[in-house]
Amino acid sequence: MNDFRFSEMERIEGPELDLVVSKLCPANPQKGYVPAYRFRIMLHGTDTEVGLCDLRIGHNDNTYYGGNIGYGVYEEYRGNHYAAKACMLLKDLALEHGFDYLVITCDPGNIASRKTCEYLGSKLDGIFKLPEWTEMYKMGKRMKCRYIWHL
Repeated sequence: MNDFRFSEMERIEGPELDLVVSKLCPANPQKGYVPAYRFRIMLHGTDTEVGLCDLRIGHNDNTYYGGNIGYGVYEEYRGNHYAAKACMLLKDLALEHGFDYLVITCDPGNIASRKTCEYLGSKLDGIFKLPEWTEMYKMGKRMKCRYIWHL
Protein backbone atom coordinates (compact mmCIF):
# COMPACT_ATOMS: atom_id res chain seq x y z
CA MET A 1 0.00 0.00 0.00
CA ASN A 2 3.01 2.31 -0.19
CA ASP A 3 1.85 3.58 -3.60
CA PHE A 4 -1.78 4.01 -2.47
CA ARG A 5 -3.57 7.16 -3.61
CA PHE A 6 -6.98 8.33 -2.47
CA SER A 7 -9.46 9.25 -5.18
CA GLU A 8 -9.82 13.02 -5.52
CA MET A 9 -13.62 13.10 -5.23
CA GLU A 10 -15.39 14.87 -2.38
CA ARG A 11 -18.75 13.19 -2.72
CA ILE A 12 -20.53 10.31 -4.38
CA GLU A 13 -24.01 11.22 -5.57
CA GLY A 14 -26.89 8.84 -5.93
CA PRO A 15 -30.58 9.23 -6.71
CA GLU A 16 -31.63 9.12 -3.05
CA LEU A 17 -28.42 9.51 -1.04
CA ASP A 18 -25.10 11.27 -1.33
CA LEU A 19 -21.91 10.19 0.41
CA VAL A 20 -19.80 13.15 1.50
CA VAL A 21 -16.17 12.53 2.41
CA SER A 22 -15.61 13.43 6.05
CA LYS A 23 -12.10 12.03 6.47
CA LEU A 24 -9.35 10.26 4.56
CA CYS A 25 -7.48 7.90 6.88
CA PRO A 26 -3.99 6.84 5.77
CA ALA A 27 -2.76 3.31 6.45
CA ASN A 28 -1.27 2.62 9.86
CA PRO A 29 0.91 -0.47 9.43
CA GLN A 30 1.79 -0.63 13.15
CA LYS A 31 -1.89 -1.14 13.99
CA GLY A 32 -2.65 -3.14 10.86
CA TYR A 33 -5.00 -0.47 9.51
CA VAL A 34 -5.50 -0.17 5.77
CA PRO A 35 -6.30 3.23 4.18
CA ALA A 36 -9.93 4.21 4.57
CA TYR A 37 -12.50 6.69 3.36
CA ARG A 38 -15.06 7.94 5.87
CA PHE A 39 -18.34 9.37 4.65
CA ARG A 40 -21.41 11.12 5.96
CA ILE A 41 -24.57 9.60 4.46
CA MET A 42 -26.79 12.49 3.36
CA LEU A 43 -30.25 12.64 1.82
CA HIS A 44 -29.61 13.58 -1.81
CA GLY A 45 -29.17 17.30 -2.37
CA THR A 46 -29.79 18.24 1.28
CA ASP A 47 -27.89 18.88 4.50
CA THR A 48 -29.74 16.06 6.25
CA GLU A 49 -27.29 13.49 7.59
CA VAL A 50 -28.85 10.05 8.05
CA GLY A 51 -25.76 8.04 9.03
CA LEU A 52 -22.10 7.25 8.46
CA CYS A 53 -20.16 4.72 6.44
CA ASP A 54 -16.61 3.88 5.53
CA LEU A 55 -14.65 1.93 2.96
CA ARG A 56 -11.39 0.28 4.02
CA ILE A 57 -9.02 -0.32 1.12
CA GLY A 58 -7.27 -3.67 1.23
CA HIS A 59 -7.54 -7.12 2.72
CA ASN A 60 -5.62 -8.09 5.84
CA ASP A 61 -6.24 -9.70 9.24
CA ASN A 62 -8.11 -6.62 10.51
CA THR A 63 -10.46 -6.46 7.54
CA TYR A 64 -10.98 -10.23 7.74
CA TYR A 65 -12.70 -9.69 11.09
CA GLY A 66 -13.75 -6.03 10.81
CA GLY A 67 -14.71 -5.88 7.14
CA ASN A 68 -14.01 -3.50 4.28
CA ILE A 69 -17.26 -1.62 4.80
CA GLY A 70 -18.72 -0.21 7.97
CA TYR A 71 -22.03 1.61 8.26
CA GLY A 72 -24.49 2.99 10.74
CA VAL A 73 -27.82 4.67 10.15
CA TYR A 74 -29.31 6.95 12.78
CA GLU A 75 -32.34 5.44 14.49
CA GLU A 76 -34.91 7.89 13.11
CA TYR A 77 -33.85 7.05 9.52
CA ARG A 78 -33.78 3.26 9.78
CA GLY A 79 -36.07 1.08 7.70
CA ASN A 80 -35.29 2.77 4.36
CA HIS A 81 -32.41 0.52 3.20
CA TYR A 82 -30.04 3.49 3.57
CA ALA A 83 -27.13 1.29 4.69
CA ALA A 84 -27.49 -0.93 1.61
CA LYS A 85 -27.96 2.08 -0.67
CA ALA A 86 -24.80 3.66 0.77
CA CYS A 87 -22.91 0.40 0.14
CA MET A 88 -24.12 0.40 -3.46
CA LEU A 89 -22.74 3.92 -3.84
CA LEU A 90 -19.36 2.67 -2.56
CA LYS A 91 -19.22 -0.08 -5.18
CA ASP A 92 -17.66 2.00 -8.00
CA LEU A 93 -15.03 3.40 -5.65
CA ALA A 94 -14.18 -0.13 -4.52
CA LEU A 95 -13.89 -1.25 -8.15
CA GLU A 96 -11.67 1.76 -8.87
CA HIS A 97 -9.33 0.48 -6.13
CA GLY A 98 -9.19 -2.99 -7.69
CA PHE A 99 -11.60 -4.91 -5.47
CA ASP A 100 -13.55 -7.82 -6.88
CA TYR A 101 -15.12 -8.58 -3.49
CA LEU A 102 -15.64 -6.81 -0.19
CA VAL A 103 -15.96 -8.21 3.32
CA ILE A 104 -18.77 -6.94 5.54
CA THR A 105 -18.96 -8.11 9.13
CA CYS A 106 -21.56 -7.61 11.83
CA ASP A 107 -22.57 -8.94 15.21
CA PRO A 108 -24.61 -12.16 14.93
CA GLY A 109 -27.52 -10.55 16.78
CA ASN A 110 -27.62 -7.47 14.54
CA ILE A 111 -30.52 -8.60 12.38
CA ALA A 112 -30.79 -5.27 10.53
CA SER A 113 -27.15 -5.44 9.45
CA ARG A 114 -27.49 -9.08 8.44
CA LYS A 115 -30.53 -8.14 6.31
CA THR A 116 -28.50 -5.32 4.75
CA CYS A 117 -25.82 -7.83 3.73
CA GLU A 118 -28.46 -10.15 2.27
CA TYR A 119 -30.17 -7.24 0.48
CA LEU A 120 -26.84 -6.50 -1.22
CA GLY A 121 -26.60 -10.11 -2.40
CA SER A 122 -23.60 -10.91 -0.23
CA LYS A 123 -23.17 -14.43 1.08
CA LEU A 124 -22.56 -15.51 4.66
CA ASP A 125 -19.04 -16.93 4.88
CA GLY A 126 -19.57 -17.99 8.49
CA ILE A 127 -19.83 -16.88 12.08
CA PHE A 128 -16.41 -16.62 13.66
CA LYS A 129 -14.90 -16.18 17.10
CA LEU A 130 -12.90 -12.99 17.33
CA PRO A 131 -9.23 -13.40 18.22
CA GLU A 132 -8.20 -11.78 21.49
CA TRP A 133 -5.82 -9.38 19.68
CA THR A 134 -8.63 -7.56 17.85
CA GLU A 135 -9.92 -4.22 19.10
CA MET A 136 -13.46 -5.58 18.87
CA TYR A 137 -12.57 -8.39 21.29
CA LYS A 138 -11.02 -5.85 23.67
CA MET A 139 -14.30 -3.90 23.49
CA GLY A 140 -16.25 -6.98 24.63
CA LYS A 141 -17.30 -8.49 21.29
CA ARG A 142 -16.76 -12.21 20.87
CA MET A 143 -18.34 -13.28 17.57
CA LYS A 144 -18.78 -11.81 14.07
CA CYS A 145 -20.75 -12.80 11.00
CA ARG A 146 -18.57 -12.49 7.91
CA TYR A 147 -20.26 -11.79 4.60
CA ILE A 148 -18.60 -11.71 1.17
CA TRP A 149 -20.00 -9.25 -1.37
CA HIS A 150 -18.82 -10.11 -4.90
CA LEU A 151 -18.81 -6.91 -6.91
